[in-house]
Amino acid sequence: MPQPARNTAEEAPSPSEIVAELVARGRAAMDAYENHDQGRVDEAVTALAWSIYKPDHARMLAELAVADTGLGNVPSKIIKNQRKTFGTLRDLLRAKTVGVISEEPERGLVRYGKPVGVVGAVCPSTNPAATPVNKAMMALKGGNAVIIAPSPAGATTTGKTVDLMRAELAKAGHPEDLVQLLPAPISKEMTQELMNQVDLVVVTGSQNNVKRAMQSGTVAIGVGAGNVPVIIDTTADFDDAAEKICASKIFDNSTSCSSENSVIILDDVYEEAMAALERAGGWRCNASEKESVKENLWIGGKLNRHIIAKDADITAEAMGLPEEAKSKKFFMVEEDSIGGKHSFADEKLSLVLTVYRAKDFADAKRIARDILEVTGKGHSVGIHTRNLDHAREIAADTDVVRVLVNQAHTFGNGGSFNNCLPFTLSMGGGTWAGNTISENLNYRHFINITHLVTTIPEDKPSEQELFGPYWEKYGA
Repeated sequence: MPQPARNTAEEAPSPSEIVAELVARGRAAMDAYENHDQGRVDEAVTALAWSIYKPDHARMLAELAVADTGLGNVPSKIIKNQRKTFGTLRDLLRAKTVGVISEEPERGLVRYGKPVGVVGAVCPSTNPAATPVNKAMMALKGGNAVIIAPSPAGATTTGKTVDLMRAELAKAGHPEDLVQLLPAPISKEMTQELMNQVDLVVVTGSQNNVKRAMQSGTVAIGVGAGNVPVIIDTTADFDDAAEKICASKIFDNSTSCSSENSVIILDDVYEEAMAALERAGGWRCNASEKESVKENLWIGGKLNRHIIAKDADITAEAMGLPEEAKSKKFFMVEEDSIGGKHSFADEKLSLVLTVYRAKDFADAKRIARDILEVTGKGHSVGIHTRNLDHAREIAADTDVVRVLVNQAHTFGNGGSFNNCLPFTLSMGGGTWAGNTISENLNYRHFINITHLVTTIPEDKPSEQELFGPYWEKYGA
């Protein structure tokens, strides 16, 4: 992608000037894109999807991401590059976003979808390929252009991803500048300029970036930190729950914000459920091993980079666990109290799973709420149970956006083919998490809507209809 020109032969442009030129290119691309009907817009979205879904591209970008960042593993990232993209494309092709998007003659209402403008998409190192494509697809679905700000750690992967998206757009006859990338070297100053100059900024990843976006003066959508607690209820199918928790926990070595960080097991089935987790591949740490895990998981108040999102054998070695533990899939530490930041109640971004023993279901709910107060409030909770009343109780009593029932949390929370949640890689946590959205990021956040309103037969009830019940109870 061509870079903004220098001011003079000697002087490099400032971050403000660089971003201003990228935004101008984005607006020019939108002007050329403006006359596209829904069919052509959907072709552009499909072009972006194919750029990463294509099998050799999905593998190449997965391999590059692991080499680039040192986070996760290649097989999981291939799945993420393809599954998330495929599901998001399914959702987007079923939606109308351009021109007339809905009509309700009985209400005298017609809705028109219109672009929000140039979108700034700040993306994390955990998903340097999948998240940029995911956001770009949603942005272009609404007729917008997007400028992507990668994580410095994932910049090489994101750069290659943007090159592939632009090439596929050009092949299908769409303006390449609908998708652009902040030039290297990536800096906080450059990313901040992007936040300041675009029409909408969407941030996934660093909570510092989320806060800076909210303070930028630009309309901003940020998503909250994950730290998912999952309850194993008395009525659960323990082996099914354990297999799902394992599959979810080990996916991409726990880089997902939806990965289980804690499991809460009811007292009367504790050992039965723990045995199932061990059968699924968990290593049950003893007291001395637990201390070794704690000493090595956090170094100087920060998560140890030699453990974050690393394979199980590397993690076991770094935590000083026995040789036998290296053949396991994840590592369980049993805890009887909720600590604060940098305790086992916090997000761990690793194959370490904290296990709590609850006296009863009410206590399990309390533990889940206390964990979320440490990190992750607003994000998500899971429960494995045959008692849907307990699931409803969790939903009613817990300040989270999503409660998943009998599901592998990582595979269900960001959309699935067997639940109703829209596919995404960015999950809002509502005002509980300091977010402006309390749902999965989706195409609706990338369009403005004009409402054409015509008159209908008068719909005006009488005073008696509206005030009558109140008068009867309290007097006029």
